[in-house]
Amino acid sequence: QLKIVESGGGLVQPGGFLRLSCAAVRCPLVYYAIGWFRQAPGKECEGVQCIGSEGEITNYADSVKGRFTVPRDNAKNTVYLQMNSLKPEDTAVYYCALYSDLKCWSTPTTWGQGTQVTVSS
Repeated sequence: QLKIVESGGGLVQPGGFLRLSCAAVRCPLVYYAIGWFRQAPGKECEGVQCIGSEGEITNYADSVKGRFTVPRDNAKNTVYLQMNSLKPEDTAVYYCALYSDLKCWSTPTTWGQGTQVTVSS
């Protein structure tokens, strides 16, 4: 089965930045849509952003609009979540998810293991 792995989480001060990576094991991500999700402590999982197989980006969470982007590097077979101007409310475990049907915000086929992002002074 397909496998994807997130990395790049950590501790950052408010206003700082992090770049999360979602890398495919074996299969090229260029053939799929990739979504980013997050789950804060005590909160429901929420969609953040998604990039389609054609490179189109679909925002989901208004709270990250203008601050988060989803660059894609086909040569490295990696999708990123570039997070700028981070706020304490961005603290969560972040997951990438693969959509084999190429449709952002449909039911993901594969989930990564998650990476912790903590924004605190």
